[in-house]
Amino acid sequence: MTAPDGTSNGALPAGPSEPPILQTLRWLLRPISFLEASRRRFGDIFSVRFLGFRSPLVMLSDPDAIRALYGNPQHGLPPGRTLALLPIVGPRSLLLLEGREHLARRRLMLPPFHGARMRAYESTVREVVARDVASWPEDEPFAMHARMQGVTLEVILRAVFGVTDPGRRTRLADRLGRLLAGTASAGLQFAVLASRRFGAPDPMTRLQGLRREIDAMLDLEIAERRADPREDILSMLVAARFEGGEPMDAAEIRDQLMTLLLAGHETTATGLAWTFDLLMRHPAVLERLVAEVDTGEQAYTRAVVSESLRLRPVVPLAGRRLASPLTVDGHVLPAGTDVTPAIWLAHTRADRYPEPFAFRPERFLDGAHSTSAWVPFGGGVRRCIGAAFAEMEMRVALGEILRQRTLRAASGKAERVAHRNVTFSPAGGARVIAVSRATDRSASGEFAGHSA
Repeated sequence: MTAPDGTSNGALPAGPSEPPILQTLRWLLRPISFLEASRRRFGDIFSVRFLGFRSPLVMLSDPDAIRALYGNPQHGLPPGRTLALLPIVGPRSLLLLEGREHLARRRLMLPPFHGARMRAYESTVREVVARDVASWPEDEPFAMHARMQGVTLEVILRAVFGVTDPGRRTRLADRLGRLLAGTASAGLQFAVLASRRFGAPDPMTRLQGLRREIDAMLDLEIAERRADPREDILSMLVAARFEGGEPMDAAEIRDQLMTLLLAGHETTATGLAWTFDLLMRHPAVLERLVAEVDTGEQAYTRAVVSESLRLRPVVPLAGRRLASPLTVDGHVLPAGTDVTPAIWLAHTRADRYPEPFAFRPERFLDGAHSTSAWVPFGGGVRRCIGAAFAEMEMRVALGEILRQRTLRAASGKAERVAHRNVTFSPAGGARVIAVSRATDRSASGEFAGHSA
């Protein structure tokens, strides 16, 4: 039904007509192709139907619509977030709570991720990266994604979890790595959705034993921090108090630690892997970045990080369940509708980003980008709590690596986007070849950071 003002009351936007199982497969196996085809046919807003969900999901990419969506803090979470994240982060996670519970915990957890407290962790990031780079193979291909996963996990274990015992850190890293790997594949995600639709056993239950092992190890760390606080973020969580003066209990602290792991480990590692893949295929950008790194400046490094997160957003969706109607592009979406920005589509709009598919960090040197046209960390009251920490970690890692190594791509073909849990990851791991800059200078006498 069309209202006098031209809006469509209650009718959801058109979208792909294939059965939910086919739409789900297209989304899991070829997400960029699926999004592009939908935009070409339906424009800035369209509805999709995924296996296991009773109602459609409305995807939008217009910055004004995104601003309106994120501007209402009353909107809730769509059910897909719980489905994907609950087995990893637990029921009290900041990512899954809503309303007052969510805001109370956000206020409690935000301070360590801003200002001087966050900058204090830069030396930890630099140390971890330098140690890893020292072990890289010389002049042989390796997957940058896997290396960055190791780096960011070590940073989390040191700066956030505060694990100082090397043996404990190794054991915890092993269990956490297995848990994350066990939830990563598109095949597993499809199996979870299928089990939800057809009532089959949940394939995620096999990870429960691993999660119990991790919980026991975290309980030991929590107990130690209660007795002997340190400078890590876990100590701050243990010492934190809600407005009524009560602390978080151990179970909730565990859930928030797992939340910070998921928000700050896999996503940052993937962002770095994508950044290196883009740099390897744009030698002029890489050369300019290396020149800046050598001077100690960071303006262009910041621009490279922003442009990489624009062109290769790690998290593709960050949706809401509407608490009240939302008017978008002639449609009045009713309360209860699940709506999400299609982040990659929002980031590749020619009206906001001329030459939208070009990797041009210079576009971020001219001033602040629109908060509704650049949303790699989501937006509103649910914007990623670790966004500033992630950007800092990416800048520090880029600088440390490029000071020590000259890089080139191991393949002439750009990486394909693949699903890894809730992220868009490089399908081939972003394989590179690295040589020490000292060796490179002695061999060529000049900069040699060109793609193969």
